[in-house]
Amino acid sequence: MTKFLLILHVLVAIVAIGPVTVAASRFPAEARRALADPGDPGAVSSVRQLHRICVTYAFVGAAVPVFGFGTASSMGALGSAWLIASIVLTALAAVALGGLILPRQAAIVTALYAPPAERDPLPGREATVRLAMFTGIFNILWAVVTILMIVRPGSTTGA
Repeated sequence: MTKFLLILHVLVAIVAIGPVTVAASRFPAEARRALADPGDPGAVSSVRQLHRICVTYAFVGAAVPVFGFGTASSMGALGSAWLIASIVLTALAAVALGGLILPRQAAIVTALYAPPAERDPLPGREATVRLAMFTGIFNILWAVVTILMIVRPGSTTGA
């Protein structure tokens, strides 16, 4: 059962977290392009699509810690320091995505799709720079979690 849970945990992590990190990383640059020319339907559509990818895979990504807890429980590793650190970092990544990245992306998408007559001033470059910073933090958190999962203290792989 442990191997099955581990396989699910790793597969969901790859399939869900990978697309979120890539789409979230591309979003600020695409948003700058769309905000510079809100009349460009391709640029605006690209921003919306990247946001959809982030939202969709964020929900799918919620399964990663679920399978992770199942795997850790079956391995008897729930009290391990490396696992607790991974859980804390995963929670911080979830807060960054759900509380900082997705709402800012949604605000930019909403601003771009508002009718020109009803549109507030479009977000400026500072909004996309800040979004890029939060996205970088999110990506670093996941990178550290991945490293902890591969090179965990007390690993029996001998690596």
